[in-house]
This record gives sequence, C-alpha cells and structure tokens, in this order.
Amino acid sequence: MDLSGITRDAVLPVRVDPSGKVGPTPDQARGPRWRRSSRGLYVPAEVDRTGVSQRIVEAAAVLPDDWGAVTGWAALAWMGGTWFDGTPWGGGPTRPVDLVIGNNRLIRPQRGIATSEERLLERDVIVVDGLRVTIPARSVCFAMRYARDVWDAVTTLDMACFSDVVSIDEAAAYANTIPGWTGIPLCRDEALALAVENSWSPREPALRRAWRAAMGRVPLRCNVPVFGPGGVHLGTPDLIDPVAGVVGEYDGDLHLVRDRRDRDETRDHEFRAHGLVDVTMLAGDVSSPEPFRRRLTWAYERAAELPPARRRWTLEPPDWWIDTTTVAARRALSESQRQRLLAHRAA
Repeated sequence: MDLSGITRDAVLPVRVDPSGKVGPTPDQARGPRWRRSSRGLYVPAEVDRTGVSQRIVEAAAVLPDDWGAVTGWAALAWMGGTWFDGTPWGGGPTRPVDLVIGNNRLIRPQRGIATSEERLLERDVIVVDGLRVTIPARSVCFAMRYARDVWDAVTTLDMACFSDVVSIDEAAAYANTIPGWTGIPLCRDEALALAVENSWSPREPALRRAWRAAMGRVPLRCNVPVFGPGGVHLGTPDLIDPVAGVVGEYDGDLHLVRDRRDRDETRDHEFRAHGLVDVTMLAGDVSSPEPFRRRLTWAYERAAELPPARRRWTLEPPDWWIDTTTVAARRALSESQRQRLLAHRAA
C-alpha cells in the first residue's frame, strides 16, 4: 500500500534498493542497522515496533495499492479509539493487526499481522490520515465477532463508544447487514444488548458483569450524574441501581493516588448522606468475585432498610445541565464544550 500520505508520526517501511537511495541495499538489510517489519519491507533498527501507530503502519504496508484495509481494533485505534492498543481486555498476548483483503490470497498472515478474506465492499473503506481503514461500524463488528467471549465483545463496543467512534445503533445497523458471517450471533444477538455508550474504562463492563451475576438483570445505569436537593451535583458513580439506591465503583490503582482518594471519599460521603448505599469492586474481585458479591448483597440489604425519607437524591438533571451520556449527545457538543465537559474522561 502507498503510505506516502500518512500524516501520523510513524516511520514508513521501505523495500530493499540495490542503489541504497530509497531503501537499504541487500547487504544493509542483513545488517544490524535495519529491522525487517514484514516480508520484503524494512525500517531502521532503532524504530520502536511497540508504538500503536507504528505497528499499524508496518502491517498496512503489505496491502496492495488498490485494495484491502486495516480493520478491527487497529482501525478503531487509528480513528481515535483511546483504549485500543491491541492489548486484550483482561490481559493476554498482544493481538495482531487485522487486515481485510477480500479474495487476495497473495497476502498471508505473518508476525503481527492477521488477514481476513471476508467480502469487502468499496463503501466499507475510508481513508483516515492517509491510511485505508474499514468504516467504524464494520471495524467494531469485526472485533466483536472474533472476541473471546460475550463480555470481551461488550467491552470492545463500550470502549469504541467511549471515544465516540461509533454508536450502538450504528453497530447494530451494520451487524444486521451481515447475517451468517462468522461470530454474528455473539455480536448482534448477545453483546449489543449488554453494551452501553457511557462506560469510562474497560473495567466498568467487568463491574457490570459481576453485578449482574450476583443480582440478576437489575436496571443498572452507567456514569449518570446524581443530584441532591436544589440540583446540587453529588457525584457520578460508575454504576447505580436507581430502584434499589445502590451505587458502585471500580477501585483500581488510580484511586490510590492521594488527591483521587480524597475526592472519592468526599463523593461517597455525599452519596451516603443523601440516602444512597455505596459498594466498591477491587482489582482482585475481577478474578475472584465472591467477596464483591457479599459486599454487594449487604449493600442491597442496607438500602432496603433505609426509610424513603432518607432518599434525597435524583437522576433528573436540572435545566442547565448538559447531557454527555450518549454518543449522540457528545458528538453534538462544541469543541469548547468537549474540552470543558469531557476533560475528566481524557484524564
């Protein structure tokens, strides 16, 4: 693929050049100053192969000039998906860059590159910063269809929505156009129903998963603001069951930082003072959820004992509040509003 139009900070792979003008000579390519990025292509040895943009560019270089595109997690990353770096949700070996090549069998998988021969239509390909990628809906459906399990697929869509790369409706509409494709039941029939557009980190789907496993399909809301009397913003919990009055937080390493811990304690105090019961999921609860299940059960029991008069909170925002809980709402923000209202998400 001709990558001369790439506008990202990445080193473009080159072929061996006997003259040494536009690439290494055969002898230089075999030496220590060059690294083979893929079959027949090289970059200087000092180029870091672990950067996301560099990995994507090195993989895309094997595509022909007139066909094929980057898809899956790598396409989502290239289009601005903050959380997509090829690391599987929950850990594991780094995923290869996926290339959809249609029926072009001259391209084979190799180190760091996986290929898909699924049908590719011209309307499913766009050029972003000089690189051909599949449209967001196709890219996210691809990643979901080949996910390890349903919650892996849910997290993929949640995190694509986090960066407003795609909406749930857009993913669902595309999924309906490819019935019978590999993994479509996982994507369309299972994961889409569990995804939300307002998760703020990959750990929040894990919190939802553990919560639902313990309490069933209770009406959970993700990162919705909670208000007190007079429209005072009490805080925005990771999860809330608005019927039971229980709020939940995932407490990762970031929450151990002193300033963050102080803010968390202040927020949790406000929740309790206004009649909410809070529960925390710790990092260790992801692999061993029984302690969290016990804390959650206790929280529901405690919430049921509170008299209605103690519930001095609401999810109904005041008139001046600007909604940011959906992809559509966030896309409608002005640039200054995004910088002001979504700064906490970037952090």
